[in-house]
Amino acid sequence: MQRMKPPSSPPARIAWYRVPVVWLGILVFAASIVGCIWIIVASVQYRDEPLPMPAAHSVLGVPAHPHPAPASS
Repeated sequence: MQRMKPPSSPPARIAWYRVPVVWLGILVFAASIVGCIWIIVASVQYRDEPLPMPAAHSVLGVPAHPHPAPASS
């Protein structure tokens, strides 16, 4: 049985632009940036209407302002 000899020179380096995974990563990154810009541009044309505020303002069921202290007699 013959033994395989190790290569005498190191393997040739591959340029980054010849690796398909790098191009896929660049494509996904560019598509996400374009998508973010498109969402921002599309949302500019819609007006943000203020929500009606209830009489007793509360945040997640918790009063936003403390109740006045009871008057002691």
